[in-house]
Amino acid sequence: MIQSLFNQTNYVATKKLLDATVLRHEAISSNLANVETPAYKRVDVAQNFQTELSLALNSNDMTRMGMLRPTVSQDLTAISSNRDGNTVKLEQEMLEMNQNTVAHTLETQLVSGSLLKLRLAITGRA
Repeated sequence: MIQSLFNQTNYVATKKLLDATVLRHEAISSNLANVETPAYKRVDVAQNFQTELSLALNSNDMTRMGMLRPTVSQDLTAISSNRDGNTVKLEQEMLEMNQNTVAHTLETQLVSGSLLKLRLAITGRA
C-alpha cells in the first residue's frame, strides 16, 4: 500500500523535476565558475529531458517516467559575446540560478507535502 503512494504520477514527476533542478544548479554553478575561462562552453540540463517527461506524463507511462534521467550537455544555443570563445553570460546565469532556486523550492514543498500527508495518516498528527 505504501509503495502505491510513492508510485503516483504527480509524485514521481515532481521527484524527476527535483532531480533536474539539482543537476541544473550544478551546471549553472559550473558555468559561473568558468565565466572567465577562455573557450568554455555553457552547459545545462539536456533539452530533451523536459520533452521526454512531458511525453511520459501524457501517455501515463510510469515505466518510461521511472527510466528518465536528466543529463548535462553543452548548450548549443549559447553564443560567445567576446573574442575568447566563452559562451557564459554572468547576468543570464545569475537570473537562471534564481529561477532554478524558486523551482527547486516549489518542488521540495510538493514532495514534502506528500510526505506530511503520509505522516498524518500514520501518526494522526501533523
